[in-house]
Amino acid sequence: MHAQEFARFVAAASIAAAVLLPPGGALAQQALSLQLAVKNHRFEPAEIHAPANRPIVLAIRNLDAAAIEFESVSLRVEKAIAANGQGVINLRPLQPGRYNFFDDFHQETQGTLVVR
Repeated sequence: MHAQEFARFVAAASIAAAVLLPPGGALAQQALSLQLAVKNHRFEPAEIHAPANRPIVLAIRNLDAAAIEFESVSLRVEKAIAANGQGVINLRPLQPGRYNFFDDFHQETQGTLVVR
């Protein structure tokens, strides 16, 4: 997938998240789009940042030839992503803190979401 195709994919995912969120309250805020890639069994970037109390759409590209399973105990999410595939995870508004994530298939592959 080329960079332009991925940008369109992220934009479509953000629009879908905004449409699916219920009206009113904190969830009606426009979701923040974050991009993350996995290459050579490493998250790129290894640390991502987001503002507190805002929904997040996390678009993940797996650039490796092996499948991954994005997982986070603190975020309460897990998602399998095929080799050379992509996935989207919609996160609820989060409180300030550090939220660790990893590839459950290759647990040395780790990263952090920092919310301020």
